[in-house]
Amino acid sequence: MEKTEKFSDYLFAKMGPPNVTAAMHGTELPPKTTERSDAPLELTGYRKWLSDNLMLLVTLSGVLLGVLLGLSLRPLQLHGDSIMLISYPGELFMRVLKLMILPLVISSLIAGSASLNAKMNGKIALRTLIYFASTSLFNAALGIALVLLIHPGNPDLHNADDRATDRKAVKLLDSLLDLGRNVFPDNLFQASIQQAHTVYLPKPSMLRSLNETLNDTAVALLNGGVEAQRQRLEEIEEVVLVRDVQYRSGTNTLGIVFFCLVFGTFLGTIGQKGQVVVDFFAAVFEVIMKMVTCVMWMTPLGISSVIAGKILSVDNLSLVMAQLIWFIITVAIGVVIYQFIVMQAIYFVFVRRNPFKFYKGLIEPMLTAFATASTAAALPITFRCMNEKLRMDPRITRFVLPIGCNINMDGTALFISVASIFIAQMSGMVLGFGELLTVLLTSTAASMSSASVPSAALVLLLVVLSAIDAPVQDVTLLFAVDWFVDRIRTTNNMLGDCYAAAVVEELSRKELMALDAAAVNYQDLTVGTPNGHHGGLLEGQTELEASSKSVMSDAVVVDMSAVMNNVNLQQEHSNRRV
Repeated sequence: MEKTEKFSDYLFAKMGPPNVTAAMHGTELPPKTTERSDAPLELTGYRKWLSDNLMLLVTLSGVLLGVLLGLSLRPLQLHGDSIMLISYPGELFMRVLKLMILPLVISSLIAGSASLNAKMNGKIALRTLIYFASTSLFNAALGIALVLLIHPGNPDLHNADDRATDRKAVKLLDSLLDLGRNVFPDNLFQASIQQAHTVYLPKPSMLRSLNETLNDTAVALLNGGVEAQRQRLEEIEEVVLVRDVQYRSGTNTLGIVFFCLVFGTFLGTIGQKGQVVVDFFAAVFEVIMKMVTCVMWMTPLGISSVIAGKILSVDNLSLVMAQLIWFIITVAIGVVIYQFIVMQAIYFVFVRRNPFKFYKGLIEPMLTAFATASTAAALPITFRCMNEKLRMDPRITRFVLPIGCNINMDGTALFISVASIFIAQMSGMVLGFGELLTVLLTSTAASMSSASVPSAALVLLLVVLSAIDAPVQDVTLLFAVDWFVDRIRTTNNMLGDCYAAAVVEELSRKELMALDAAAVNYQDLTVGTPNGHHGGLLEGQTELEASSKSVMSDAVVVDMSAVMNNVNLQQEHSNRRV
């Protein structure tokens, strides 16, 4: 009976004014329930729509302004310095966005993984990786089907003069080994500025003989022995090369993501001793998100500058578009099919909600990803829309989005499969089932090792071309249109991360509810009172009252600590009467 009286007092204190509880028990509680008279008036009509979509309109205006400005200034044949000045505001905008990526990834991953237990982290990570691998494999298969059906590769586009600029083939094994080296960095501080990659250098024992051969060849050429030295020059070209692991500039985000996941997982296992660290990283995340909100007001100037500068810097824009129009159309059709059919079907099957409403909420980060051609640069805006606008569970978004930013490259898998077969078609190659299967697997593997930076897929394309023995020098043909195709496929990458978070949240709903229930039933959790005493949780109290994320009604604000204190006082009085 004592617990029942406590719980009933708590319910009536929350649901109604104090005199209701007083009528039941004969004692009057202090008036702690108050009306929010200072609540702002709710906007209606077009004003509400404008307030909800103001940032989207700002971003869209920046994209349209950049396209119009670039096309209108092309006939003027501006000098390179003028184009650089036009692109300069966009460069600063990109630098500010990239500046916030590293603290955002670190804080979100540590705070997100620490809020879950180790078993829960493992389940979410497994579901996320399975989703990413499945969608990347599907996009690669979709690209192969479209490029075989449309057949955009025209042998007339092949430039025989480019044969002399053949590149050294990149091996798939080296790419996969570099992926492992970057996932497990040996120096965390070095990982923030450099990433490992494999290069081929002449064998050290042959360097001396190579220099001597070059000297002898130069002397012989001066003496007129051209024909006699041709064989020596061919021998020089066949110098034995050996692998060497070096470091290049660029943030090793994969290594940082792995470290933060492990660090956050173990941080969550030490309980209250690590809570101050979790609160610190949660506060860092909130500060970065406030900074993102301020930066987004620079969007019209920044995005328009980026797009206008790219359009102005392309030589013979109409000729390039006319030559490679079918390649662009093939990639665009694949992106449209995946975004408007496959993604929406996946969302509806798993989440059972309107997928296009979810898609509408992601237009703003999608436009940012299109303008910047980088999933990482759009990550701050993606976080803001997922957490604030779409109301996704922050424990899932902080876990999935940073991982997907570096691993999930659906658009890249589509592009690599289309581009590799496109180049093979231009060269007159006929690919059998074995070669197509090789393209499928290597495109999927290469896309998951791609960096979330502009034009990273062109480097990975060399891996697939060397796997099917296609001419790697023809990649130079795609440089002219990659600035545009890269922006199209980046929207696929960004949206794939968001839809993955939605699916993983739905699949993990039972585990998340179990974690909330465990937090409510945790006996050591106490609630402080104004006089310094602490009382245990009430029986039947939900996680909304137990956690720091309590959401009260807009019409009623309840002083929970005072209510519980008065309940305890009432219980003492009743015991004295007995």
